[in-house]
Amino acid sequence: MSDIRPSPPPSPQPPPQALPQPSPPSLGRGDRGYPRSQIVPLLFVFVLLLGVFVTPYLVEQVQYSLVHGRLRAEAENARKTLDELPEPENRYRWVAQSLAPAVVGVKTERIVRGRHDELSFLFGLPGQYRAEGQGSGVVIDESGYVLTNNHVVEGAERVDVKLSDGQLIRDVKVVGTDPLTDIAVLKVDAGGLTAAPWGDSDELQVGDPVLAIGSPFGLDQTVTAGIVSAKGRRGVVEDLSYQDFLQTDAALNPGNSGGPLVDMSGKVVGINTAIFGQRYQGISFAIPSQIVRDVYEQLLAKGAVSRGWLGVAMQELDEKLAKQLGLESTDGALVAGVMPGSPAEKAGIEPGDVIVRWNDEEITGRGDLGLAVGSTRPGSQAKVVLMREGREIEVTVTVGDRSQQEE
Repeated sequence: MSDIRPSPPPSPQPPPQALPQPSPPSLGRGDRGYPRSQIVPLLFVFVLLLGVFVTPYLVEQVQYSLVHGRLRAEAENARKTLDELPEPENRYRWVAQSLAPAVVGVKTERIVRGRHDELSFLFGLPGQYRAEGQGSGVVIDESGYVLTNNHVVEGAERVDVKLSDGQLIRDVKVVGTDPLTDIAVLKVDAGGLTAAPWGDSDELQVGDPVLAIGSPFGLDQTVTAGIVSAKGRRGVVEDLSYQDFLQTDAALNPGNSGGPLVDMSGKVVGINTAIFGQRYQGISFAIPSQIVRDVYEQLLAKGAVSRGWLGVAMQELDEKLAKQLGLESTDGALVAGVMPGSPAEKAGIEPGDVIVRWNDEEITGRGDLGLAVGSTRPGSQAKVVLMREGREIEVTVTVGDRSQQEE
């Protein structure tokens, strides 16, 4: 019998052991990280710096996007409108023909004192001579009322008006003048006159076509064409207190002053009054019809124009002055002086104040303030916002009457 022994059972294997997981790095002091108590302040500082340096840029970009979107929408709408318009017809001839009977020439004669002739010059005698002037005008009422510029008739001993049919009306009456806007109203005694209709200068837009009609260099019924180049031009003519001009590139020359600026409906939207320099350079100015009409009606009713009066001497702000006054911009009218007993003094306005708002109108310069004050009814109250020593102050002014003040 063989001696066979069973094999011993295999030794039991040890159960599998899980590999040890590495411990997370400690954030304790002395390790490479920062204590948890320092992370929050660092994040706060980072966010704060981000806000200080990035936010203004983002705001600026948003503003640019909004403006760009608005301009693009307006451009697309304008392009669509242009595509839908029929082919433009030549309206110039019809506008010119419709206005021709209403446009007149104005001739003046002044007595000028001085040594004009050789005899008075040689012997030192006080001499005087008659100087002739010329301008244009427009019949605005069939009863004979004519609009022109004050500077055309100012100081004239005699004013004559040449009608469109060639008739010369001598010794025309000057009904009234307003040197502050450069408007004058004449009265022509003649029958069968044709009046030009009023237009609304507020409805004009930059780019709208206009015609200027007048007598440059005595050349009657001269018509020039252009567009409205800009609106609200101020401070462009010396010694003229109230300026809110329409700018146009319609050619104006000496003798055009007082003639009408008309739209493509043949209506008066302005009175031509000034150019840059001594001759036409592509920049001409006209008083808007909305201002002209108000002055005309007041002159017709009472021979004078009532305007608001504040009683301050104004000065434009430049960057140096604005910095000295602690202002962030040059917008506003600097009060250089206050007249004793004036509405400004009674309201507490002081020299050095910068007026930035008149009622609801923003004031960006002395021209804005002059126009805003002058357009305010005397005796009414106006809320005035001004800057003083870096603080914004609001005062109430009881507006005076400029016509009662000495110029």
